[in-house]
Amino acid sequence: MSTQPTAPGDSDAIEPFWRSLRFFSMYRLLIALLFMVAALVFGDTISLGTQDPLLFDRVAAVYVLLSIAFLAVLLRRPRRFSLQLSVQVALDIAALTLMMFASGGQKSGIAILLLVVVAGAALVGQGRMTLFYAALASVAMLLEESWRALTRDADPADFVRTGIISIAFFATAIIARLLAQRVVANETLARERGRELDDQLRISERIIRDMEDGVLVVDADGRVRLLNPRAEALLAVAATSGAELATLSRELAERYRVWSAQPVEMVEMLRQESGRLLRVRYLPSAESGSNALIYLEDMERVQSQAQQLKLAALGRLTANMAHEIRNPLAAISHAAELLAEEDVDPLRQRLARIIHDNTRRLNRLVTEVLELGRRDRAQPETLRWQVFLSGFMEELALHDESAGKRVRVGGLDVELRFDRGHLYRILWNLMGNALRHASSADGAVRLEAKPATTPSRVELHVVDDGPGVDEAQRNQVFEPFFTTHGAGTGLGLYIARELCEASGARLELLDEGPGAHFRITAEGLVCH
Repeated sequence: MSTQPTAPGDSDAIEPFWRSLRFFSMYRLLIALLFMVAALVFGDTISLGTQDPLLFDRVAAVYVLLSIAFLAVLLRRPRRFSLQLSVQVALDIAALTLMMFASGGQKSGIAILLLVVVAGAALVGQGRMTLFYAALASVAMLLEESWRALTRDADPADFVRTGIISIAFFATAIIARLLAQRVVANETLARERGRELDDQLRISERIIRDMEDGVLVVDADGRVRLLNPRAEALLAVAATSGAELATLSRELAERYRVWSAQPVEMVEMLRQESGRLLRVRYLPSAESGSNALIYLEDMERVQSQAQQLKLAALGRLTANMAHEIRNPLAAISHAAELLAEEDVDPLRQRLARIIHDNTRRLNRLVTEVLELGRRDRAQPETLRWQVFLSGFMEELALHDESAGKRVRVGGLDVELRFDRGHLYRILWNLMGNALRHASSADGAVRLEAKPATTPSRVELHVVDDGPGVDEAQRNQVFEPFFTTHGAGTGLGLYIARELCEASGARLELLDEGPGAHFRITAEGLVCH
């Protein structure tokens, strides 16, 4: 991973660079003001400008004005970072060198401020042009000392001190450069770690938000710090972070209070007032003992998933069994047909017919068992009811010529989410039962589509004017192998209900009407 300094371009720089340069400019203005005030008020006392007071005063005044100008430009037009820094450092070196010359040279102590300028420039510039600034300060010191030797009496030892100070400039520049590079590397690493942490937080929040289980983070005071939408749905509340757990579920809050006395991982069942059973898992937070995680799992969903797995396994088993039965069944049926053709004995003809009828019934039973095994392969799609109904009624009329008159189609045009093959099979079973038990009058059977009372749901109604379902048998009509028809298999309504559930729909027998009234409730919308 690269840890090189990130240099701001001439036309653009990141905010930390400009902020450091603003602080450096404020420091320059403060030093310039102190020099000017000190020269005016305490000049003779602190030996400032003793050798050339006029030069010192003029340089200090110009230093103040230029410091103000540079700071104003920096605040209003933060452009060309490197150029602004270099010009300001050059101003510092020139002004401090001239004031040092006017104050008697190195004895004034102003040379120490040049060390501060070199170090500050190295840190503000993040290590760039550091040696150039040190060289510029060294040249200025040598020129000041040389000019002093030419125009005034000078101590030869001053050149030695100038050399030592110049070495100090370079040493300061090198150390400051290394420190600046270390700071830049740490800042770069911190930014990368911050971005990684933000990404991880966003991913974690997305995972928690999309979890099928409810998740709550609760502190020691019973206040919810975090919860996902699934937790709101399971608790049937609309809550926000910071809410009291008791406002979401009083019983859950009481159980959490008892658990928090001994915070170890624990699982228990919670029955809500609505009757929904939840599996609650308490887990102390590994990072902080003051917070705890509460997972809510809908047991109805767990049981539904288990049921789906069982049905899928049962479907595979029944399909294999059905195939094994169908082959010998076909052989028996074919043998009975041959026997009926070759033997004219009425008794044997009757026995052959019995064999043939029962093999047909068993074959129909096998077919329906195979249909049941396909319920876990539902592929719901959006169906336009009127389009689907048109094709269905054509096939129904081919099977039963009276269907065109006896069936009355009504209601609204809707769109519903359903597996096309499953819906065809369901309506075929329901309409077959209705036509079998209804009268021969026109409109004896009604097939209607209506909007449901629940949003985004529609209803399909199949109603006949027949004798209806006996009260004692109403709870048995959807059970497998229950039938009131001698030639029936008892699987028609059971399969219809299972296929409905496979597409997320519901099939019910209603109490309304003199005859049988079945209702299918499925996901869908009314067409406008």
